[in-house]
Amino acid sequence: METYSISIKETSNPSILKFETNHFITQHQSFEFNNIDEASASPLAQQLFYLPFVKKVYISSHFVAIERYNIVSWSDVQNEVAGQIQEHLNNGGIVIETTEVSSQKIPVTVYAESTPNPSVLKFVANKKLVTHSYEFTSIDDAKSSPLASELFHFPFVKGVFIDENFVSITKFDVADWNDITMELREFIRSYIENGKEIINANAPEVAKKSERYLNEQFEQRDDISKEIINILEEYVKPAVASDGGNIEFQSYDASTKKVQVILQGACSGCPSSTFTLKNGIENMLKEMLRDKVETVEAING
Repeated sequence: METYSISIKETSNPSILKFETNHFITQHQSFEFNNIDEASASPLAQQLFYLPFVKKVYISSHFVAIERYNIVSWSDVQNEVAGQIQEHLNNGGIVIETTEVSSQKIPVTVYAESTPNPSVLKFVANKKLVTHSYEFTSIDDAKSSPLASELFHFPFVKGVFIDENFVSITKFDVADWNDITMELREFIRSYIENGKEIINANAPEVAKKSERYLNEQFEQRDDISKEIINILEEYVKPAVASDGGNIEFQSYDASTKKVQVILQGACSGCPSSTFTLKNGIENMLKEMLRDKVETVEAING
Protein backbone atom coordinates (compact mmCIF):
# COMPACT_ATOMS: atom_id res chain seq x y z
CA MET A 1 0.00 0.00 0.00
CA GLU A 2 1.27 3.45 -0.92
CA THR A 3 2.19 5.85 1.87
CA TYR A 4 1.13 9.40 1.18
CA SER A 5 2.91 12.54 2.27
CA ILE A 6 1.79 16.13 1.71
CA SER A 7 3.82 19.18 0.66
CA ILE A 8 2.32 22.63 1.20
CA LYS A 9 2.74 25.06 -1.72
CA GLU A 10 1.68 28.71 -1.90
CA THR A 11 -0.09 30.06 -4.98
CA SER A 12 -0.33 33.51 -6.57
CA ASN A 13 -3.67 33.92 -4.75
CA PRO A 14 -3.06 34.30 -0.98
CA SER A 15 -6.48 32.78 -0.25
CA ILE A 16 -5.63 29.55 -2.08
CA LEU A 17 -3.13 26.94 -0.88
CA LYS A 18 -2.04 23.75 -2.67
CA PHE A 19 -1.47 20.50 -0.81
CA GLU A 20 0.65 18.38 -3.16
CA THR A 21 0.72 14.60 -2.85
CA ASN A 22 3.65 12.29 -3.61
CA HIS A 23 1.33 9.86 -5.44
CA PHE A 24 -1.49 10.50 -7.88
CA ILE A 25 -4.95 10.66 -6.33
CA THR A 26 -7.03 10.81 -9.55
CA GLN A 27 -6.47 9.42 -13.04
CA HIS A 28 -5.24 12.75 -14.44
CA GLN A 29 -8.69 14.24 -13.85
CA SER A 30 -9.70 17.46 -12.11
CA PHE A 31 -12.75 18.30 -9.99
CA GLU A 32 -14.01 21.54 -8.47
CA PHE A 33 -16.49 21.80 -5.59
CA ASN A 34 -18.04 25.05 -4.37
CA ASN A 35 -19.90 23.63 -1.36
CA ILE A 36 -20.58 20.42 0.56
CA ASP A 37 -23.65 19.57 -1.54
CA GLU A 38 -21.65 19.64 -4.78
CA ALA A 39 -19.04 17.43 -3.10
CA SER A 40 -21.39 14.48 -2.52
CA ALA A 41 -19.22 12.28 -4.76
CA SER A 42 -15.98 13.18 -2.97
CA PRO A 43 -15.63 11.95 0.63
CA LEU A 44 -12.35 13.86 0.91
CA ALA A 45 -13.86 17.17 -0.23
CA GLN A 46 -16.88 16.66 2.03
CA GLN A 47 -14.60 16.13 5.00
CA LEU A 48 -12.72 19.34 4.18
CA PHE A 49 -15.94 21.36 3.93
CA TYR A 50 -16.62 20.57 7.60
CA LEU A 51 -13.78 22.98 8.33
CA PRO A 52 -15.57 26.36 8.71
CA PHE A 53 -12.97 28.34 6.78
CA VAL A 54 -13.07 26.20 3.61
CA LYS A 55 -14.73 28.09 0.75
CA LYS A 56 -13.85 25.93 -2.28
CA VAL A 57 -12.05 22.61 -2.91
CA TYR A 58 -10.25 21.74 -6.13
CA ILE A 59 -8.91 18.19 -6.58
CA SER A 60 -6.43 17.33 -9.34
CA SER A 61 -4.23 14.34 -10.12
CA HIS A 62 -1.49 15.20 -7.63
CA PHE A 63 -2.80 17.94 -5.37
CA VAL A 64 -5.74 19.36 -3.43
CA ALA A 65 -6.16 23.14 -3.63
CA ILE A 66 -8.31 24.91 -1.07
CA GLU A 67 -9.66 28.44 -1.10
CA ARG A 68 -10.33 29.81 2.38
CA TYR A 69 -12.62 32.43 3.85
CA ASN A 70 -10.78 35.33 5.46
CA ILE A 71 -11.75 34.33 9.00
CA VAL A 72 -8.36 32.60 9.39
CA SER A 73 -4.82 32.85 8.04
CA TRP A 74 -3.27 29.87 6.30
CA SER A 75 -0.29 30.02 8.65
CA ASP A 76 -2.61 29.13 11.54
CA VAL A 77 -4.36 26.14 9.94
CA GLN A 78 -2.29 24.80 7.02
CA ASN A 79 -0.53 22.06 9.00
CA GLU A 80 -3.83 20.84 10.43
CA VAL A 81 -5.34 20.67 6.93
CA ALA A 82 -2.28 18.88 5.50
CA GLY A 83 -2.46 16.34 8.32
CA GLN A 84 -6.17 15.75 7.73
CA ILE A 85 -5.65 15.12 3.98
CA GLN A 86 -2.68 12.85 4.65
CA GLU A 87 -4.57 10.84 7.26
CA HIS A 88 -7.56 10.41 4.93
CA LEU A 89 -5.36 9.09 2.12
CA ASN A 90 -3.25 6.80 4.30
CA ASN A 91 -6.37 5.29 5.88
CA GLY A 92 -7.58 4.26 2.43
CA GLY A 93 -10.16 7.04 2.25
CA ILE A 94 -11.88 7.58 -1.09
CA VAL A 95 -11.01 10.73 -3.01
CA ILE A 96 -13.63 10.55 -5.77
CA GLU A 97 -16.54 8.16 -6.24
CA THR A 98 -15.79 7.83 -9.94
CA THR A 99 -19.11 6.19 -10.77
CA GLU A 100 -21.03 9.17 -9.47
CA VAL A 101 -19.23 12.16 -10.90
CA SER A 102 -17.90 13.15 -14.27
CA SER A 103 -14.58 14.89 -14.32
CA GLN A 104 -14.12 18.48 -15.37
CA LYS A 105 -12.26 17.92 -18.61
CA ILE A 106 -9.31 20.25 -18.86
CA PRO A 107 -7.81 20.69 -22.34
CA VAL A 108 -4.42 19.05 -22.68
CA THR A 109 -1.75 20.57 -24.87
CA VAL A 110 1.37 18.75 -26.00
CA TYR A 111 4.19 20.27 -28.00
CA ALA A 112 7.26 18.65 -29.55
CA GLU A 113 10.72 19.87 -28.66
CA SER A 114 14.04 18.87 -30.20
CA THR A 115 16.87 17.48 -28.03
CA PRO A 116 20.66 17.29 -28.49
CA ASN A 117 20.12 13.69 -29.56
CA PRO A 118 18.83 13.62 -33.18
CA SER A 119 17.15 10.26 -32.54
CA VAL A 120 15.07 11.61 -29.64
CA LEU A 121 12.16 14.06 -29.55
CA LYS A 122 10.62 15.42 -26.37
CA PHE A 123 6.82 15.75 -26.09
CA VAL A 124 5.95 18.23 -23.33
CA ALA A 125 2.48 18.31 -21.71
CA ASN A 126 0.82 21.13 -19.78
CA LYS A 127 0.17 18.88 -16.79
CA LYS A 128 2.08 16.56 -14.49
CA LEU A 129 2.29 12.97 -15.74
CA VAL A 130 4.42 11.10 -13.18
CA THR A 131 6.17 11.81 -9.89
CA HIS A 132 9.41 10.05 -10.89
CA SER A 133 11.21 9.21 -14.13
CA TYR A 134 10.83 5.86 -15.94
CA GLU A 135 12.70 4.48 -18.95
CA PHE A 136 11.59 1.61 -21.19
CA THR A 137 13.75 0.17 -23.97
CA SER A 138 11.33 -2.44 -25.32
CA ILE A 139 7.69 -3.47 -25.10
CA ASP A 140 8.72 -6.36 -22.81
CA ASP A 141 9.96 -4.08 -20.03
CA ALA A 142 7.07 -1.61 -20.50
CA LYS A 143 4.49 -3.82 -18.75
CA SER A 144 4.24 -1.35 -15.87
CA SER A 145 3.34 1.53 -18.20
CA PRO A 146 0.19 1.31 -20.33
CA LEU A 147 1.26 4.48 -22.16
CA ALA A 148 4.72 3.15 -23.04
CA SER A 149 3.23 -0.20 -24.06
CA GLU A 150 0.91 1.49 -26.53
CA LEU A 151 3.69 3.70 -27.89
CA PHE A 152 5.77 0.61 -28.67
CA HIS A 153 3.02 -0.51 -31.04
CA PHE A 154 4.24 2.22 -33.38
CA PRO A 155 6.87 0.37 -35.47
CA PHE A 156 9.27 3.31 -35.42
CA VAL A 157 9.42 3.67 -31.58
CA LYS A 158 12.67 2.31 -30.17
CA GLY A 159 12.53 3.66 -26.61
CA VAL A 160 10.25 5.61 -24.24
CA PHE A 161 11.33 7.82 -21.34
CA ILE A 162 8.66 9.42 -19.11
CA ASP A 163 9.43 12.20 -16.65
CA GLU A 164 7.44 14.74 -14.67
CA ASN A 165 5.65 16.51 -17.55
CA PHE A 166 7.14 15.06 -20.72
CA VAL A 167 7.63 11.91 -22.78
CA SER A 168 10.86 11.45 -24.73
CA ILE A 169 10.64 9.11 -27.72
CA THR A 170 13.67 7.43 -29.29
CA LYS A 171 13.04 6.40 -32.90
CA PHE A 172 14.62 3.89 -35.24
CA ASP A 173 16.68 5.43 -38.05
CA VAL A 174 14.27 4.24 -40.75
CA ALA A 175 11.74 6.91 -39.74
CA ASP A 176 11.99 10.67 -40.21
CA TRP A 177 10.71 13.03 -37.51
CA ASN A 178 8.93 15.13 -40.15
CA ASP A 179 6.74 12.13 -40.97
CA ILE A 180 5.87 10.90 -37.48
CA THR A 181 5.92 13.87 -35.07
CA MET A 182 2.30 14.96 -35.59
CA GLU A 183 1.02 11.41 -35.19
CA LEU A 184 2.91 10.85 -31.94
CA ARG A 185 2.01 14.27 -30.53
CA GLU A 186 -1.72 13.75 -31.14
CA PHE A 187 -1.63 10.21 -29.74
CA ILE A 188 0.06 11.34 -26.50
CA ARG A 189 -2.25 14.37 -26.15
CA SER A 190 -5.40 12.26 -26.61
CA TYR A 191 -4.12 9.56 -24.25
CA ILE A 192 -3.53 12.06 -21.44
CA GLU A 193 -6.75 14.00 -22.02
CA ASN A 194 -8.80 10.81 -21.73
CA GLY A 195 -7.37 10.19 -18.26
CA LYS A 196 -5.71 6.90 -19.11
CA GLU A 197 -3.15 5.40 -16.73
CA ILE A 198 0.46 6.40 -17.38
CA ILE A 199 2.18 4.08 -14.87
CA ASN A 200 0.56 1.21 -12.96
CA ALA A 201 0.41 2.26 -9.32
CA ASN A 202 1.39 -1.20 -8.03
CA ALA A 203 4.25 -1.81 -10.47
CA PRO A 204 7.62 -2.89 -8.96
CA GLU A 205 9.27 0.11 -10.64
CA VAL A 206 6.96 2.41 -8.71
CA ALA A 207 7.80 0.79 -5.37
CA LYS A 208 11.51 1.28 -6.03
CA LYS A 209 10.95 4.99 -6.63
CA SER A 210 8.85 5.66 -3.53
CA GLU A 211 10.14 8.37 -1.19
CA ARG A 212 10.67 5.86 1.62
CA TYR A 213 12.69 3.49 -0.58
CA LEU A 214 14.81 6.30 -2.04
CA ASN A 215 15.49 7.78 1.40
CA GLU A 216 16.56 4.37 2.73
CA GLN A 217 18.90 3.87 -0.23
CA PHE A 218 20.38 7.34 0.27
CA GLU A 219 21.01 6.83 3.98
CA GLN A 220 22.91 3.60 3.31
CA ARG A 221 25.49 5.35 1.12
CA ASP A 222 28.84 6.79 2.19
CA ASP A 223 29.26 10.53 2.74
CA ILE A 224 30.98 11.24 -0.60
CA SER A 225 28.27 9.40 -2.53
CA LYS A 226 25.65 11.48 -0.71
CA GLU A 227 27.47 14.68 -1.70
CA ILE A 228 27.65 13.54 -5.34
CA ILE A 229 23.92 12.67 -5.37
CA ASN A 230 23.02 16.08 -3.93
CA ILE A 231 25.15 17.87 -6.53
CA LEU A 232 23.59 15.89 -9.37
CA GLU A 233 20.08 16.58 -8.05
CA GLU A 234 20.62 20.32 -7.63
CA TYR A 235 22.88 21.28 -10.53
CA VAL A 236 22.74 18.58 -13.20
CA LYS A 237 19.28 17.01 -13.30
CA PRO A 238 17.34 20.22 -14.13
CA ALA A 239 19.58 20.90 -17.14
CA VAL A 240 19.47 17.30 -18.31
CA ALA A 241 15.66 17.20 -17.95
CA SER A 242 15.35 20.29 -20.15
CA ASP A 243 17.07 18.26 -22.87
CA GLY A 244 14.59 15.39 -22.48
CA GLY A 245 16.76 13.10 -20.39
CA ASN A 246 17.82 12.12 -16.91
CA ILE A 247 20.93 11.13 -14.98
CA GLU A 248 21.01 8.64 -12.11
CA PHE A 249 23.87 8.06 -9.69
CA GLN A 250 25.09 4.46 -9.81
CA SER A 251 28.28 4.18 -7.74
CA TYR A 252 31.40 5.84 -6.35
CA ASP A 253 34.75 4.08 -5.89
CA ALA A 254 36.93 5.84 -3.31
CA SER A 255 40.09 3.95 -4.37
CA THR A 256 39.88 4.97 -8.05
CA LYS A 257 37.87 8.15 -7.42
CA LYS A 258 35.54 7.09 -10.24
CA VAL A 259 31.87 8.02 -10.37
CA GLN A 260 29.51 5.89 -12.45
CA VAL A 261 26.17 7.23 -13.65
CA ILE A 262 23.27 6.03 -15.80
CA LEU A 263 22.07 8.24 -18.62
CA GLN A 264 18.40 7.98 -19.61
CA GLY A 265 16.09 9.35 -22.26
CA ALA A 266 17.65 11.74 -24.77
CA CYS A 267 21.00 11.53 -22.96
CA SER A 268 21.42 7.80 -23.55
CA GLY A 269 23.44 7.25 -26.70
CA CYS A 270 23.52 10.98 -27.46
CA PRO A 271 26.52 12.03 -29.58
CA SER A 272 27.19 14.93 -27.22
CA SER A 273 26.86 12.92 -24.01
CA THR A 274 30.60 12.22 -23.74
CA PHE A 275 31.34 15.93 -24.06
CA THR A 276 28.68 16.72 -21.44
CA LEU A 277 30.15 14.15 -19.04
CA LYS A 278 33.77 15.18 -19.42
CA ASN A 279 33.45 18.94 -19.78
CA GLY A 280 30.38 19.48 -17.65
CA ILE A 281 29.62 16.96 -14.93
CA GLU A 282 33.16 15.68 -14.40
CA ASN A 283 34.62 19.18 -14.14
CA MET A 284 31.85 20.26 -11.78
CA LEU A 285 32.41 17.33 -9.42
CA LYS A 286 36.19 17.83 -9.52
CA GLU A 287 35.75 21.49 -8.66
CA MET A 288 33.17 20.99 -5.90
CA LEU A 289 34.70 17.87 -4.32
CA ARG A 290 38.36 18.69 -5.03
CA ASP A 291 40.56 15.60 -4.74
CA LYS A 292 37.72 13.12 -4.22
CA VAL A 293 36.67 12.68 -7.89
CA GLU A 294 38.88 11.96 -10.90
CA THR A 295 36.58 10.57 -13.58
CA VAL A 296 32.87 10.24 -14.39
CA GLU A 297 31.74 7.35 -16.52
CA ALA A 298 28.33 6.55 -18.02
CA ILE A 299 27.84 2.81 -17.81
CA ASN A 300 25.21 2.85 -20.54
CA GLY A 301 26.37 5.49 -22.94
